[in-house]
Amino acid sequence: MAGKNKVLGMIFANMHDVSVVELTKERTMGSILFGGRYRMIDFPLSNMVNSGVGEIGVITKSNYQSLLDHLGSGREWDLARKKGGLHLLPPFGHVDSGMYRGRLEALYGVINFVKNSDAEYVLLCDCDVVTNIDYAPIVEQHIKTGADITAVYAKSVITMDQAKNSTVFGINEEGRITDVLIRPQISGDCDVSLNMFLIKKTFLQDIVLECASKSLYSFEKDVLQARVREYNVMAYKHDGYYSKIDSIDTYYKANMAMLSTETRDKIFLEKRPIYTKISDNAPAKYGIGASVKNSLIADGCIVEGTVENSILFRGVKVGKDAVIKNSIIMQNTVIGKKCDVNYIITDKSVEIQDFRILTGSQYYPLYVGKGAKI
Repeated sequence: MAGKNKVLGMIFANMHDVSVVELTKERTMGSILFGGRYRMIDFPLSNMVNSGVGEIGVITKSNYQSLLDHLGSGREWDLARKKGGLHLLPPFGHVDSGMYRGRLEALYGVINFVKNSDAEYVLLCDCDVVTNIDYAPIVEQHIKTGADITAVYAKSVITMDQAKNSTVFGINEEGRITDVLIRPQISGDCDVSLNMFLIKKTFLQDIVLECASKSLYSFEKDVLQARVREYNVMAYKHDGYYSKIDSIDTYYKANMAMLSTETRDKIFLEKRPIYTKISDNAPAKYGIGASVKNSLIADGCIVEGTVENSILFRGVKVGKDAVIKNSIIMQNTVIGKKCDVNYIITDKSVEIQDFRILTGSQYYPLYVGKGAKI
């Protein structure tokens, strides 16, 4: 997407933090660990890079130290460039901006960055969706239809609880969005927004400045919903696999889905790989008598017990005769000898001492906070 159709990528790292407060107490939504070695921001960032977007701004808000450590200079995504590349944008972009409440205020805080870009279009993305998507066809459709805004959606069967954290579109036969429902009290087959929007840069600037003068801050409510009949808002259907992280339950299920080879093949494509920060860890080490079934074991792990249907992140240590089942064990967690762990999510650097038994359930996995000692 180079040349006259150059696109500027904008990623909101903190949007939806309140959906998974357990995991975002000390980090951004974009910093949440996923799938054994990834962070949530790796997916939108990699999708943009694979689609030819060479200039990307990441808008932060709070608790973003781990995000900065993960992204660094952007070298792993080939974004460590003299021109363009990766830009980490603080929440206070200029003197008139404060701590933002929504996308419009976030964009107002970095409006000078947007203005100074030579891109013609701006692609807005959040960090709550795990998927592999090519943005080039979206740009083509946007230009062809003459849309003011193109919103990406997916057809999905959602529950009432999932709808409370979703935006649902009403779409006519021409592919135009005619209705926008924000956190509706519905369930069933819906056209769910994936929080990805493509807009012409000059049009976006006008919207942001106008809304700032009226103290409007919500892109969905004050632009999409309020002006859906005024603007030409077109829908782009994403047919690929996706999972939306909007609760600790959906986070658990999305990770467990990665144990399926079929699901991994839909996310980690050879032609469009998902990049992440490289760590120079030793390969996983398995002790005598260790048993591992249907699990993802990251590099740097030491396993001396039994691991089944689980995901172990980098540097996890499982003691002798310990049994780990149906669990997500994050980075540098230590599980002692003869422990029994089932349906558990441990955050980073948790220590579970010898002979402990921790049990959650399939419908309510037990979360153990970062640095906890049990």
